[in-house]
Amino acid sequence: QVQLVESGGGSVQAGESLRLSCAASGISLSIHDMGWYRQAPGKQRELVAAITSGGSTDYADSVKGRFTISRDNAKETVWLQMNSLKPEDTARYYCNADATLLGGRRLEVWGQGTLVTVSS
Repeated sequence: QVQLVESGGGSVQAGESLRLSCAASGISLSIHDMGWYRQAPGKQRELVAAITSGGSTDYADSVKGRFTISRDNAKETVWLQMNSLKPEDTARYYCNADATLLGGRRLEVWGQGTLVTVSS
């Protein structure tokens, strides 16, 4: 089994920065794509940033130029550096991983989420 644990959320003023971390634990043959999603009150959960095992990245238009996703495959950890935060970035942020377990089973795993609040 694989589990994800997020950390690094908090309350900041607009223009400030936060760095979120997501650590995977458990046994897997490999972890493929990893990503960060967010969900604000009354909104659908949306993709913020994603990264493949090879380092290819994808970002939501609303965060391009401000957020950076990175990972360390050996440590099975992914980070989200969030700069120039805006009030509209306020949401609970969730880590996601696509893993292949021993035996070939494909599994999608979600973390419990970490809250980010940005005040004007």
